[in-house]
Amino acid sequence: MKVEHQLRTFEKVLESYDGKLPLHRFLVTYFKAHKQMGSSDRRWASRYLYSYFRLGVALKGIEIAERLAAADFLCNTTPSLVIEAIKPTLLEHITLPVSAKLAMVKDIYPEFDLHDVFPFHERLSADIDFQLFVQSFFTQPDLYIRVKEKHSAEVNEVLKQAEVPVRTISENVLALPNGTKLDTILAKHKHYQVQDLSSQKTSAYFDPKPYDYWWDCCAASGGKSLLLHSLEPKIQLLVSDVRESSLINLEERFQESGLQKYQKKVLDLLQNNEVELHHYEFDGIILDAPCSGSGTWGRTPEMLHLFDEHKIKYFSGLQKKIAANVLPYLKTGKPLIYITCSVFEEENEAVVTYLENELHLKLESKDVIAGYTDKADTMFVARLIKV
Repeated sequence: MKVEHQLRTFEKVLESYDGKLPLHRFLVTYFKAHKQMGSSDRRWASRYLYSYFRLGVALKGIEIAERLAAADFLCNTTPSLVIEAIKPTLLEHITLPVSAKLAMVKDIYPEFDLHDVFPFHERLSADIDFQLFVQSFFTQPDLYIRVKEKHSAEVNEVLKQAEVPVRTISENVLALPNGTKLDTILAKHKHYQVQDLSSQKTSAYFDPKPYDYWWDCCAASGGKSLLLHSLEPKIQLLVSDVRESSLINLEERFQESGLQKYQKKVLDLLQNNEVELHHYEFDGIILDAPCSGSGTWGRTPEMLHLFDEHKIKYFSGLQKKIAANVLPYLKTGKPLIYITCSVFEEENEAVVTYLENELHLKLESKDVIAGYTDKADTMFVARLIKV
């Protein structure tokens, strides 16, 4: 039977996944190595794996196929052979809202508990709405792009011609279905940046002035720097990262966006960088800190199974040390923008308390950016002043 073939394929891929790569990268590698798999096999294996991981560690006591059927029902609005074969009574309810589906699964499996979906719930920041946050794991986040305003109509028209469903957030921010092949559809239109909605919202805390000198100290691929430059094109900018490969990617993004005047350095911010930075003074520092990434696990739900809870303490210590090492290069009276894509209190509010009490920064504002209500990532941001 076809459903048995789908289940065997799913179980074979699941057994092969060791967590060393993000799931989406692993699947690309796996499918290349198993070219006998047709497009249908690849599509269903991917769907089942993501559905399965979105269940976290809930219902671990039942058979794997039955667990998959429950997960696939919760995560999708179109039927599957697995649901049809194992829980056919659920098929007529496949289009219900997630909250109603969760109640149905609870009726079938009284042991089902949302706290098992996100097993680290006791470590959450206080401002996280647990119920809404956990429910968001059963919905694939959107793909967000930021479009230059003068090209907004042009990009919208191309997407319309390609029959891509578009949700307009603002004149220059669009939400698209995850998996939209932008490299193909917008190949001739480079007037956009892929950037999650919550990440874009952090710019409300920057407030750069003309001719300010800013340091994006954990720049990665440069998303925050591009936001900063869009707010104030006349700023001076230093970008740094511990990974040279990230800065190469950053250069490509900057070139496409027209950002040409900047400096870049490969720096390990856990070390003393006085030789490199002794003459620098900044009007603002963006610390988009290395973190657990727990606010992005809606995109990488395999982390619900793979994450080691002890790493929260490790990341918190890393964040504090980096902040202490970059602070000497910030001018008095100027802002440090502290950002994580974490939902854990120990990486967020606790680090801000450390910055206030130990590094004597003054907190101006802080916020959890609740992306779980927008089909986006959840982030934390704080603006602190050196006094």
